[in-house]
Amino acid sequence: MVNYRYLGNSGLKISEITYGNWLTHGSQVENETATKCVHAALDAGITSFDTADVYANTKAEQVLGDALKGQRRASLEIFTKVYWPTGPGGPNDTGLSRKHIMESINGSLTRLGTDYVDLYQAHRYDTETPLEETMQAFADIVRQGKALYIGVSEWTAEQIRAGHALSKELGFQLVSSQPQYSMLWRVIEDEVVPASAELGISQIVWSPVAQGVLTGKYKPGAPLPEGSRATDSKGGANFIKRFMHDDVLERVQQLTPVADELGLSLAQLAVAWVLQNKNVAAALIGASRPEQVAENVKASGVVIPAELLARIDTILGGVVERDPAKTAEGAPASRAV
Repeated sequence: MVNYRYLGNSGLKISEITYGNWLTHGSQVENETATKCVHAALDAGITSFDTADVYANTKAEQVLGDALKGQRRASLEIFTKVYWPTGPGGPNDTGLSRKHIMESINGSLTRLGTDYVDLYQAHRYDTETPLEETMQAFADIVRQGKALYIGVSEWTAEQIRAGHALSKELGFQLVSSQPQYSMLWRVIEDEVVPASAELGISQIVWSPVAQGVLTGKYKPGAPLPEGSRATDSKGGANFIKRFMHDDVLERVQQLTPVADELGLSLAQLAVAWVLQNKNVAAALIGASRPEQVAENVKASGVVIPAELLARIDTILGGVVERDPAKTAEGAPASRAV
C-alpha cells in the first residue's frame, strides 16, 4: 500500500504515488479501461488524483470525475490545473487572466463532479497577465471554497518566489510545484528545489520514468515496441524523443543490476528514486492498464542506500540533464492564442 506525505508546509497529506491522467484518459485509452485504472489506484491506497482542463481538451477531467463517482469525497485529494487553451481556443480561452481562471475553475468542478478541488495549479507562468491579477484570482477561489490549496507547474525559482510573496500578502500560500523530474531530467535540483524547500513548497513530479524510457523497454538499436508511447502520434512520441538516443538507452539498461539488488523493476526503481528527494511529496504515475498501477505502487516506501544512489549517478553520467535554465526554456514566451 501507498505511504503518505505532507504537501508543503500545509496540513494536507497526499499519497506519495499520485495517479495522473495526462496522455491517457480521453485520448489513448478507452473510458472503461481508464475507470479500471482509477479503481486499481484506489485499491492500492492511492487517494490523490491529478488532471488538467487541457488534457484531451477537458475530456480527461470528465473521465476522472466519472471514474470517481460513488467514492467518499473527503477521502480523496483531487488536483487540476489551468493555463493552456481549452474549448474553441478563443482569445480568452487560455492564460492566467482573472476571466480565464474564474471560468476554468467552474468548468473543471462541473466536469469532475465536485464542489471543490483540493489543489488548483497554474499549469505554466503567464507572461502576458500581471502576476498580481493571477494571484488575486487564486485568492478569491480559495475564499470561495472552490479550491483548498494553490500550486504551480513548471515555474522557475524566481517565479515561485514572486508568486509565494504575493500569495502571503493575499492571505494564502503556494504549497506545491509540479515539474518534470527523473533520474534523467534533474533541472529542478539546483534552483527550484532549494527555493521551494525554503518557502515550504513541495514538488509533485511528473514523468518520473522519463516517458517510459526508464522502464528499460526501449532497447538501443532495436525497433520501437508496438503500441508504446514512442509510437504515439497523438503527442506521446513528441514528448519522449529527447530521451530516444542510443547512449541514453544503453545506460538505462545498465541500471538493471541496481534494480535487481533492490528487488525492483526498472520502472519501480525510477519512481522510488524521485521519492528519495525530501522535497518531493509525490510522484505522478499514469497507466494504460490496471496492472501498471499495482506495479508502480511497489515503489512506495522504498529506501535506496547512498551507495546505490551514487552508482546510479555513475552509470547515467553525462546523459543526465541538469541545466536549471531548461525550465525557462521550456515555458511559453506568450499565450498560445
